[in-house]
Amino acid sequence: MLDIFITSRVRRKIVVVFAKYPDFKTHVRALSKLIKEDPGNIQRELQRLEKGGFLIVMQKGNTRIYQMNKQFPLLKELQSMVIKSQQASKTNKADKTIG
Repeated sequence: MLDIFITSRVRRKIVVVFAKYPDFKTHVRALSKLIKEDPGNIQRELQRLEKGGFLIVMQKGNTRIYQMNKQFPLLKELQSMVIKSQQASKTNKADKTIG
């Protein structure tokens, strides 16, 4: 359901991870393993989300650590959308197995 609003598959996966786990901190390679996507695509989307204010970045040596900006104006609404979207997809899967 989120695919209607967030058209990039990689960006959608990243937003879901950070919206569900707001204290989560990660670097590109670890996030790549977690969501099973190419690090180059992840890097590009992380930069877009950083420019938009959704993520903040800390530099640790040569590594950039990403975390959610808890002051992001749409944070609560976005988290609510992620939860509702996942609940709806579970309901749709259950309906398909029953019918």
